[in-house]
Order: sequence, then structure tokens, then C-alpha cells
Amino acid sequence: MNKSKSKITGLGTYVPPGKLTNQDLEKMVDTSNEWIVRRTGVKERRLAGKEEFATDLAIKAVENLIEKKNVRVDDVDMVIVTTFTPDHFLPTVAAVVQGHFNMKAAGTMDINSGCTGFAYGLCVADSLITSGHNNKVLVIASEVISKILDYSDRNTCVLFGDAAVATLVERTDEKGSVIASYFTSDGKLAHNISCSNLAERINGWEVGKKRLFQQEGKFLYEYVVKNIPEGVRSLLKRGDLTLEDIQWFVPHSANLRMIKAICERLEFPIEKTLVSNEFYGNTSSVSIPLAIWLALEEDKIKAGDKMVLYGFGAGLTHGGVIIEW
Repeated sequence: MNKSKSKITGLGTYVPPGKLTNQDLEKMVDTSNEWIVRRTGVKERRLAGKEEFATDLAIKAVENLIEKKNVRVDDVDMVIVTTFTPDHFLPTVAAVVQGHFNMKAAGTMDINSGCTGFAYGLCVADSLITSGHNNKVLVIASEVISKILDYSDRNTCVLFGDAAVATLVERTDEKGSVIASYFTSDGKLAHNISCSNLAERINGWEVGKKRLFQQEGKFLYEYVVKNIPEGVRSLLKRGDLTLEDIQWFVPHSANLRMIKAICERLEFPIEKTLVSNEFYGNTSSVSIPLAIWLALEEDKIKAGDKMVLYGFGAGLTHGGVIIEW
């Protein structure tokens, strides 16, 4: 008997209607459209409404999945939500989504690994299915980063946006999606990306602005460009593959300048790299599935295409999965 595999069978998306353009930001902070585009590649981003939170975006993404793919979710047996901007400590976003759709047999969990979250979520879903524990898993990435931004800090507020993507992962006895995975962390550097809550220190470093997102942009740029190419190579080695075997590279859409630098070090063409930040900004754990959704809308991805999905961010964490579409 063949070992069961997992397969991505559908994506649903929700992006809030509210837009924040670079021209809008020019009126709010000392910046310019030219500076933002040159440094980040972002032209506009979507913002959740005042009473719209990660749970609301997640539910709407699932509704879009149901409508677009004509699928049922009442038989889903695990809901995984990746987010670092949940509505509450408790209950989890996943629990509220499960209740909304009356998925009576579904377990629930939230995963907070920042921008690496979706890669972790997909890996967990694959592990649950291939080990025989689950048959049908929803992996939902949902972020409302605008709720924790300091809009007087031009180095962070120009980058981020809000969005959600719901990915359905199902058991199959045929060809599966996930080929290999690789993850690593460096918690000693965790203070370089933070949003505090109860404690005022991280690794002995004092938190500057409580409950607001902060990051050391220059340090992170150098860290990512230095470490992520080697991480991608480690992932490829796990799958016994080379970049020549890969049709699409889908890195976390932190900013376009960073992604171009990674591609240059990998000697991988930017034309075969999928991104989502131009009109949606950095959406943290949503950025990878959002880039896949955009590519599917443009009929770029074909059956059998191999894709490297690689996240990096808070933790500091980085890692990813290789999938076959």
C-alpha cells in the first residue's frame, strides 16, 4: 500500500478594500513615492478596517475558497492559522474560524513564526496528513499588521499591509505536493524584530515602543542576504534537487530590493521569482501564498511545476518547503 501524501487542492484569498498608497504616505511621514519604490518595490498596500481583524480576514478567505473552488469545509479535520497579529491571546484565530464554519471534527491551532509562518503551517499540515492523523487541513495565513504599526516611523510603516489566504491541503494516494522541508532559527538575534506585550526586555534588550512593531532594517537586510541563499541551498539538498530543477522561487515578499539580492546570490532569475509586495506590501506570513495566488490568477503556474517556498523573519527564523504543483 502506498504511503499517503498531501496535496494542495485550492486557495482562497481576501484583501481588504482599503488602500494606502505611497502618495498617501507622503502626507503622513517624511518619505516619497520614489524613495519607497526604489527601496522596497511597494506602490500600495491594503489596510483592514477599524473593526476588521485577523479572524475576519481569515473567514473571508475561506469563504472565497469555498466559492471559487466549489468545495466543502465542514469535513476539515484540522485548522491551522499562521499569524503574529491575532485578535486575542485566547481564543485562537483558528478556534473562532472553526466555530464559524461548524467544522465539528476539526482540531485548531495558531502558529506564530512571523514571516516564516506559512512555510511552517504547510509543513505541519503535510506531517499531520502523511503520518495518518488527518485527512483535510486548512492552512490559513491572516495578518492585520496595520494594527501594530507606528505610522510616524517611515522605515516600517511604508512596508506592511493586511491580507489573508486560505489553503486547502488534502490526503492523496497519488502524487503529493510537499517534497522536502528545512527550518532553522537564531533566537539570540530575536530582539531585532519585535512587538512586545507583557515583558519589557528581549534577550536583555529593552523594548523601545510597547505593543508596536519594530525592526532593525539595516541589520536584517544584511542578515537575510547573507543567510537565506545558504538556507535555500540546504532545502534543495534535502530534496536532492538543484535550482535547475525549480520552475518558481517564492520567497517571503519582504521587499523587492532584498529579493533581487537573494536571487543574485543564488544566480536564479528574478523572472522566475514570484512576489506579492508591489500592490499589497509586506504581508508577513501571507506574502508567500498571496504570491502563489497572484501567479495562479495569471496562469503562470502549471501542473508539475516545482516551487521553492522560503520564509524568513521574526525569531529570527527562516526555512521553507519544496512543493510540486
